[in-house]
Amino acid sequence: MLRFAVRRLGSLVLVLLCLSILVFVLSRYGGGDPVRSYLGNNASASAVAAMREKLGLDDPMPVQFWDYVSRLLHGDLGMSLSTRRPVRAELADRLPATLELAIATLLFSVVIGVVLARVYALPGCFGGIVRFTLLGAASAPAFLVATAGVLIFFVQLGWLPVSGRTSYGPSEGLSGIYVLDGLLTGNLAYSWDALQHLLLPAFAASLGPGVALARVLADGLSTSIGSAYARTARSLGESERSVLRRHGLRNAASPALSMLGVQFGMMLSSLVVVEQIFSWNGLGQYLVMAIDRADTNAVATISLLLGAFYVVINALVDIALAAIDPRVRLS
Repeated sequence: MLRFAVRRLGSLVLVLLCLSILVFVLSRYGGGDPVRSYLGNNASASAVAAMREKLGLDDPMPVQFWDYVSRLLHGDLGMSLSTRRPVRAELADRLPATLELAIATLLFSVVIGVVLARVYALPGCFGGIVRFTLLGAASAPAFLVATAGVLIFFVQLGWLPVSGRTSYGPSEGLSGIYVLDGLLTGNLAYSWDALQHLLLPAFAASLGPGVALARVLADGLSTSIGSAYARTARSLGESERSVLRRHGLRNAASPALSMLGVQFGMMLSSLVVVEQIFSWNGLGQYLVMAIDRADTNAVATISLLLGAFYVVINALVDIALAAIDPRVRLS
């Protein structure tokens, strides 16, 4: 198991290196002139040339990449040309918001997947209608789910807020995760308000991955419960609940975990859209603003960070799969 984990983490470093090269090249050839965006369209040619030299944009591409990686390893993420602040400061302000939304989305996806897995396996005509409905829900893009949620829960029912992270302003805690900060400081009203603001964005981003997880989990449970080893367990006197817990869930967990790792990328892309719709001051909203202003440094840093999240989560999923299923380690 240890050898497998070390090998998987070693491949993770190689993937991150390739990802950094890809993100850097795309940021340099992605279109738009960051210097013009920074200085304005009325800037003189001499001012533009001086700024390009200052930023090192006239250096050969290998030199620019080496400088970029060196600064990255030393924690220097450069300046944001759109906000004229250090990118590191922007990430410190916005990363907790995205982490809070991502954690809530992941939890919602797991809950939706586990709850709907049993419903998805219902037999007969009613089960077919349920599966068709869930398939349609999983196919709906995040912005459509978010818009429907706004119309139902805000416009029609007035139950949930739809803008920002809280009605009280920034938290007084250290984590920047508002629900957690309210609990740590004993301000339950603040936590409850932050949770209300969190529900709709997290649900909009988690519905598709949750339904996809439910489908895989339901198929895995159905196969495991009807397998030969499950029948043998029943013949030895085990109860149906014990068969489900000891044999069904354990064997269905592997494909479900694999699906969850794949769906995490979908969650990240959904968060970018959801943050725009709900005015959530996170990395997704900052990324859209940076792209609009041709802020290549900010775009490259955020893209690399989100890509690293996805790669690391999938590496952890592979290690978890190896711990659950010895066949993964042997392969």
